[in-house]
Amino acid sequence: MSITDPIADMLTCLRNAIMAKKKEVTVPSSRIKVEIAKILKDEGFIKNFKVIDDNKQGLLQIWLKYTEDNKSVISGLERVSRPGCRIYCTKETLPIVMSGLGIAIISTSKGILTDKKCRELGIGGEIICKVW
Repeated sequence: MSITDPIADMLTCLRNAIMAKKKEVTVPSSRIKVEIAKILKDEGFIKNFKVIDDNKQGLLQIWLKYTEDNKSVISGLERVSRPGCRIYCTKETLPIVMSGLGIAIISTSKGILTDKKCRELGIGGEIICKVW
């Protein structure tokens, strides 16, 4: 696991678990990862998540969601803004993922939000990742 980009590690763990058809995946927890998991659950990309206290950093357990024919609901995860190259957008330049079928997760002054919610509020921010 990379120490420099824990969000990319989380997305990679999710991607690997989806390719291996796992039902759940566990990653080290942080506030931003919990917020990302909350958005993924609200948007219907994952079944559920739970923060497990292990008297250290904590663990974030995520249950993945599949269709009846055993295909993952998440077909793609892409990290956009990295520690070495931050990518920001204004309210006019918010990304549209897969013609509106996917979401972009944005870090704003109002918290971690989806691109749709940012359009409603009229704010921009740092593009964390795209999910479709």
